[in-house]
Amino acid sequence: MTDSSNQRPDEVARVTSEAAELLEVLWGRASTAPVSASQIRVLVVLEHNDGINLRMLADALGSTPPSTSRLCDRLEAVGFVERHASTASRRELCLRLSRRGQAFLVDLRARRERALRSVLEEMPAGKRTALLEGLEAFCAAAAAEIHAGGATDARSA
Repeated sequence: MTDSSNQRPDEVARVTSEAAELLEVLWGRASTAPVSASQIRVLVVLEHNDGINLRMLADALGSTPPSTSRLCDRLEAVGFVERHASTASRRELCLRLSRRGQAFLVDLRARRERALRSVLEEMPAGKRTALLEGLEAFCAAAAAEIHAGGATDARSA
């Protein structure tokens, strides 16, 4: 493929983007029914930010509160999200991932991992190790940026 000793960030970004697109295709084999990709984003944010309010969730998604509220309405209807009164303000609601929502994410991740396993089994062991190390570093950097609010590209939910 390429000499990985000193890759420029723009080349790594291009290949990472291509890998993400291929992941989406592979993950498409693992149905996300009854929720959409946007709703999965909501579930993942709530998983890591239990009890946040709608505005904070909208900010985390790069969306608007009305759009985010509609996503939460649908997720609440299928039993994946719970809304509770805030202890800080009577007018504010806290959002939580329900046990059913947690179980859905566990099951979805297991199905996605099965879809990826056959691809990973085709890779040489040394390349799998390098991929794992790189992805662990990527996840740590991405999580730090997301938690710091460093998203520069607002996307709609």
